[in-house]
Amino acid sequence: MTARIIATAQQKGGAGKTTLAAHIAVAIAETGRSVMALDIDPQGSLARWGALRRDRSPPPAMQVEVEAVSGHRAREAAERAARTYDYVILDAPPHAETETRQAIRAAELVLAPLPPSPLDLWATQPVIDAAAAVGCPVTLVLNRTPPRARIVDQVAEQAAELGVTVAESRIGGRVAFAAAMAEGLTALETAPRSVAAEEIRALVREVLGKI
Repeated sequence: MTARIIATAQQKGGAGKTTLAAHIAVAIAETGRSVMALDIDPQGSLARWGALRRDRSPPPAMQVEVEAVSGHRAREAAERAARTYDYVILDAPPHAETETRQAIRAAELVLAPLPPSPLDLWATQPVIDAAAAVGCPVTLVLNRTPPRARIVDQVAEQAAELGVTVAESRIGGRVAFAAAMAEGLTALETAPRSVAAEEIRALVREVLGKI
């Protein structure tokens, strides 16, 4: 069976795209699927996390293969990985329209992390347009959300007006995510019963239901 290919994309930096990609990859692996994560961001943050992770020797149930590839090879690499793995996660770079388009063309679903601010919402439009051009659905994920902040609901309402799906699951701005990434791990491993881990699992259940 051909793998499902998911791209994480956002044109504005600092949206938490790579952290989200890593956590989604591990959460999918936790469900018993095989996962390959492809880092096409020249900064190489996901690949660096993957190298740390190999040294950590995570349990077999949470194994994720990570590979860095150049942006122009994103589609080719994703399709090759799709012949071996159940899911392929493509982490696209910010501020790089050509590479992002390559990732979107290869994907069945684009996840765009959206911190709750108008600036981040406006910056999402190029991703939405690129996905619409190739008929790929987009789901916006409210990310790094503060507790009980009115702006979160306001941005969610405005995002829904863009004609794309807004995930019901929201990801809080939790230290557990960054702390785990620094060790080559995820919050699902360092704090498996935490709110952070449950937020990611809820998002993955929602995402898998879409594709």
